[in-house]
Amino acid sequence: MRIWCCLCFSDDEEDDNQRKGSMKEGFLENVDDLEGNIVNDDDDDREEEEEATATAAAQLALNLNRQKQGDETLLLFEEMVTAMRCGGNWDGATWRPLIRCSRPSEGETSASASIAVEGCDHHDSHHKRAKVYSASHEMTSCSSAETDFSINQGSSILPNNGMFYHNFMLNNGGDGHPFDANGGNDEGGLRTEDFEIRMDLTDDLLHMVFSFLDHRNLCHAAMVCRQWRAASAHEDFWRCLNFEYRNISLEQFEDMCQRYPNATEVNLSGTPNIHLLVMKAVSSLRNLEALTLAKGQLGDAFFHALSECSMLSSLDVTDAILGNGIQEIPINHERLRDLKVTKCRVMRISIRCPQLKNLSLKRSNMAQAALNCPLLHLLDISSCHKLTDAAIRSAVTSCSQLESLDMSNCSCVSDETLREIALTCANLHVLNASYCPNISLESVRLPMLTVLKLDNCEGITSASMAAIAHSYMLEELELDNCHMLTLVSLDLPRLQKIRLVHCRKFADLNVQCFMLSSITVSNCAALHRINISSNSLQKLALQKQENLTMLALQCQCLQEVDLTDCASLTNSVCNIFSDGGGCPMLKSLVMDNCESLTAVQLSSTSLVSLSLVGCRAITTLDLACPCLEKICLDGCDHLERASFCPAALRSLNLGICPKLNTLRIDAPYMVSLELKGCGVLSEASINCPLLTSLDASFCSQLKDDCLSATTSSCRLIESLILMSCPSIGSDGLFSLRWLLNLTTLDLSYTFLTNLQPVFVSCLQLKVLKLQACKYLADSSLEPLYKECALQELQELDLSYGTLCQSAIEELLAYCTHLTHVSLNGCINMHDLNWGSTGGRLFESLSTDNASSMFSLEDINEPVEQANRLLQNLNCVGCPNIRKVLIPPPARCFHLSSLNLSLSANLKEVDLACFNLSFLNLSNCCSLEVLKLECPRLTSLFLQSCNIGEEAVETAISQCSMLETLDVRFCPKICTMSMGRLRAVCQSLKRIFSSLSPA
Repeated sequence: MRIWCCLCFSDDEEDDNQRKGSMKEGFLENVDDLEGNIVNDDDDDREEEEEATATAAAQLALNLNRQKQGDETLLLFEEMVTAMRCGGNWDGATWRPLIRCSRPSEGETSASASIAVEGCDHHDSHHKRAKVYSASHEMTSCSSAETDFSINQGSSILPNNGMFYHNFMLNNGGDGHPFDANGGNDEGGLRTEDFEIRMDLTDDLLHMVFSFLDHRNLCHAAMVCRQWRAASAHEDFWRCLNFEYRNISLEQFEDMCQRYPNATEVNLSGTPNIHLLVMKAVSSLRNLEALTLAKGQLGDAFFHALSECSMLSSLDVTDAILGNGIQEIPINHERLRDLKVTKCRVMRISIRCPQLKNLSLKRSNMAQAALNCPLLHLLDISSCHKLTDAAIRSAVTSCSQLESLDMSNCSCVSDETLREIALTCANLHVLNASYCPNISLESVRLPMLTVLKLDNCEGITSASMAAIAHSYMLEELELDNCHMLTLVSLDLPRLQKIRLVHCRKFADLNVQCFMLSSITVSNCAALHRINISSNSLQKLALQKQENLTMLALQCQCLQEVDLTDCASLTNSVCNIFSDGGGCPMLKSLVMDNCESLTAVQLSSTSLVSLSLVGCRAITTLDLACPCLEKICLDGCDHLERASFCPAALRSLNLGICPKLNTLRIDAPYMVSLELKGCGVLSEASINCPLLTSLDASFCSQLKDDCLSATTSSCRLIESLILMSCPSIGSDGLFSLRWLLNLTTLDLSYTFLTNLQPVFVSCLQLKVLKLQACKYLADSSLEPLYKECALQELQELDLSYGTLCQSAIEELLAYCTHLTHVSLNGCINMHDLNWGSTGGRLFESLSTDNASSMFSLEDINEPVEQANRLLQNLNCVGCPNIRKVLIPPPARCFHLSSLNLSLSANLKEVDLACFNLSFLNLSNCCSLEVLKLECPRLTSLFLQSCNIGEEAVETAISQCSMLETLDVRFCPKICTMSMGRLRAVCQSLKRIFSSLSPA
């Protein structure tokens, strides 16, 4: 008895009750994302009875089959095919069913199954449209005694080139479709016709669509409906039968050969019993054109039977044992064109193939190879270590039409063999003789060679160049690791590519090859002279040639040159890359770490990019390159004189050149120039009409005349930074009148005594920085609040200055248009009290409102007096400030950030600022009183403050939007305070504390 496996039906007779019971058994179909279950309308008792009968029958059939045959491979395969009805996944070489499906009962005969199939197929034979089943059906499962399989909804993991026996059986088997288990008519249940969705796809159209699918998707398509199953199984889609590393038996393979007799490609690599399988393929598949084999042993019978496969044109055998003994293995075939016998174990091999064009015996260990292949064009015998010099000579010289020969790693090859090959194989174009230590090419003439590879050939010396020079057709030459080579001098009209890597004694390169387009020379420690002439070379890389001193180039198309770490190159190399030096189209030049360069002078109309990183010895740089857009000078810290006249630079940073004292720039497109750190720069001529940003910080030697010349030629400057430029005086500042677009001016750390030139010249100024200008008089800022100077000014930085308290108060009182004010470290600032009605703050304000202080509810109402535009106020580290009072009458409606940190003597802070969102009082160790009416405050920092818990609770109770509170290192706030703080201010999200929360 056999288990019903798609086409394998039982011949035994059973009673009608068992047959009917199995025919009424439900099926479950899982096709990727489409799930369908057949739903029966019978009562639960009848369903349980039928399920129990089917389960018992399936288990009995399984046990009987195992006892009778004992073939575990066949059992696995039959179980795989049955499970395929319900979908599944390949896991490596193992089929994993998705769900358990029912088997026919033991008594079900092949006749009854055939009747059911015929009924189902006849029922659907007239439908030319595909049916997609989308309704939900009730699932039935196999016996609990069977192996449990996990349900997996993922797609099958199958190789694109795969061929799966179980799906072929499903596609072409005579069994009915799983949805029509009862011949298309389920009594008492829902008909499948009620759940189908029709799509108008003719057989021809379906065939065309399926022609674009790979094998994995064809297997998926086969499970949709009968039409798709038949279409996906068409032999046009299964010309290639790929069983690579599949555990397939001889019986299964025989069946596949019967089903697809017109297959043209078969891959049996890694299959068990490979000899028996390939013998069946050779005898059964008369149209076989390509055969791939690997792993295992192939007996003599296979090679004698090859002639029966008359259509075979390609044979690939890898990592196999050939033959049954020590006799010679013959490969005779009249039509074979491509033969690969690689990494195989065989004593002797004889090949007689009159049509053979390509032959590879790579890494095989035969001691002798007899070739009778008059049309052979390509021969690969690389790494055939057991082939003697005489055997190689005999094999190669028998192929007079040979064009390509790979004999690399054949250490016994001699010059005599090469001479014989040169005489016999007149059409030889490609020769790979790498790792052949005994060849020197002495008296060898190979005039038709186009590719020559001689890597790691210890016998190749400068004398070998005479032989290579006779190969006037040569296009590619490789000489890597030829340690005895000292000189290469070639004049080959067709040479396009040359490689010279790790040639220890190589010292001189002279190549006059006008077709040369690629040259690779690296790690040749002794190389000191290079002379190259080419009309095709576009890129040249000569990195790490530390002893290279002489370079001559005549390369009309050369665009990129990399001379990184060529430490011995001198200043004369610049002549090569200037106009008239032999490289008229040069665009990119890299000379990083060329430590012998002291003066770089380039005049090139084509150069676009120049890199001199790490050239520490350069003191003079003179560039007349009108197309130069990018230059890198990192590490050129000894540069003293630099000239860029002309140049197409858009930005330039010379701040990394601290010794620069003379600078000339003529750059019509430059917009940004940074001279920050050029402390000894005293002469500067800058002609950049589009310049918008100039940073001359710490240029202590820069004088008024340089500034005046720059402002007159660069009138579009918007940002000018002159921080720590003590030599700049009034004359230089008056020249700023040419800068009509100037909005940012930084005069910090200068010795200015008055700002009248700035007030007169910089009418559009928005940002003015005067940090640490300690020589400014108290009256120097009076034009700001008395004469309405600099009406566009928004940001003012007076940090670390010496202005008196009254000057600061009047500035804050009358310059209401300021948005950002910084008073950090002002020692003369004592209090920030904006609540004194008698102070200067309110001299111009009406006192009628003093008696009725408006509340927060009145903030959105129209006001008569001007509001302050102040947004950010920084008073960090003001040691003498004790009190900060900003009440509603101060009209600071826009203040959003206030920083008073590091003010050690600050004791009282009273703020009523409607829009304040950030307040920093960290390290105000004397803080005792904190009153806040700031409904929009979100961040409050009180780190290292001695303020008490009650004061903090009272303050944050008025801040309904507070999210972040920092009370780290506050000694008066205990552990229990965290909970109370959260209770007082429920909007808190983050409390930073050095104590554990309650």
